[in-house]
Amino acid sequence: MSNLETYTIKDDLKVIERWFDLPLDHSDPEGPGGKIRVFARHIIPLDVARTVEAQEMLPFRGPGYEVPLTRRGGFAGELYKRGYQVLWLDQRGTGLSTSLLPDTVPANVKTPQEIANYLKFFRADSIVKDCEAIRKILLGGKPDEEDRKWTILGQSFGGFVSLTYLSFHPEGLKESFITGGLAPVALSDPERVYQLCVPRVVKRNKVYYNKYPVDVARVRRIMAYLESYKVVLPNGGTLSPVRFQQLGIDFGKQGGIDSVHQIVLKASSDLDIFKKLSFKTLETIERVWMDGNPLYVIMQEACYTQRRASRWSGKRALEANPQFSWSHVKTLQDSEPVYFTGEMMLPEMFDDHAGFRPWKEVAHILAEDNSWGPLYDLDQLARNEVKVSAVTYYDDIYVDHDLAQDTASRVKNLEQYITNGLMHDGVRQDGPEVLKRLFQLSKREYD
Repeated sequence: MSNLETYTIKDDLKVIERWFDLPLDHSDPEGPGGKIRVFARHIIPLDVARTVEAQEMLPFRGPGYEVPLTRRGGFAGELYKRGYQVLWLDQRGTGLSTSLLPDTVPANVKTPQEIANYLKFFRADSIVKDCEAIRKILLGGKPDEEDRKWTILGQSFGGFVSLTYLSFHPEGLKESFITGGLAPVALSDPERVYQLCVPRVVKRNKVYYNKYPVDVARVRRIMAYLESYKVVLPNGGTLSPVRFQQLGIDFGKQGGIDSVHQIVLKASSDLDIFKKLSFKTLETIERVWMDGNPLYVIMQEACYTQRRASRWSGKRALEANPQFSWSHVKTLQDSEPVYFTGEMMLPEMFDDHAGFRPWKEVAHILAEDNSWGPLYDLDQLARNEVKVSAVTYYDDIYVDHDLAQDTASRVKNLEQYITNGLMHDGVRQDGPEVLKRLFQLSKREYD
């Protein structure tokens, strides 16, 4: 551990900021990759544990995603109420850990191929090894073997990480909770993922246009405008028709359809009044995809690849449905809508997004790479003894329900609560309800 900082915030929460110096490549700790820094924010509810001794008796949870400072609200508050310490992990490449940006790549990593090789150490397998190293530092000295284990909670990609953890280091886990994150463990590339994803995105587009039918004409008008003029965003990115369609990423979130409509309404109003898009509108559109988090875009398809190349699977899946193509839809009747896209990472993004442009060649190298290692061990998952409780969202457009059920059938000791009442971000929108369901499942009580 390199250093730590401690303070107390409102609502009787003790915060310990922890930084760990860990190998870039855990298989070669002293190798040329050197060390990276991984940050974790350890929060202890003092109203439950007032003494150091009592604090140490509480279990840990470690979500696998970058998070801000959390207080008593939402699902975090539910964990604190139940007496849990929580270790909020900024996975490598994000947040206060060694960040992954064009200006933070090590000086000795220069060529696109070298950068691509470097990025391959930022997948779930490396994140799990980080977690194991941290667990041993924090809990390895405890005399009781069970006290040297911790419980993990993974939302979305955090669920993917959890399944990798269960595959390769189940000995470190007491229990696993997963929300909206049952990864397709039996697939070796994202081809099937996106083939199943597209119909779900189509369904959400139909919901959108049925709710806001006037937006058919508004969106077509905006797309025609963006095709005719080069529109530069505040940070230097380009608002192309393809980028405007990417607003559909929000269709899978609670209230996302309404948010997109508000943007469309404002953009249409701008064209009526100013004959152009205002700075405020451009700023709002720009914020939907944050250029400061390139890891999400560059490594998205690599989250699924095991010894196979992804070859821009998302783009190829979209091309099978012409309703996503503006060049096609604009030739049809004015009543025909052009569809927004979902969580598909497209090569055009590395032209349109200012923050992604430096990664363009690297992204193409990674898309053709077929040397990715395994992310899951199906045999280990089939004999899993760690209790796994999952909440699955039936209408999830990011994690396909059918593939999630296939995974659930492959993981021993996994039980799930399935609902169509929440979207993919259900744990954030209704944390108390989701946590209640998880803890009910965890009891394994049956009628």
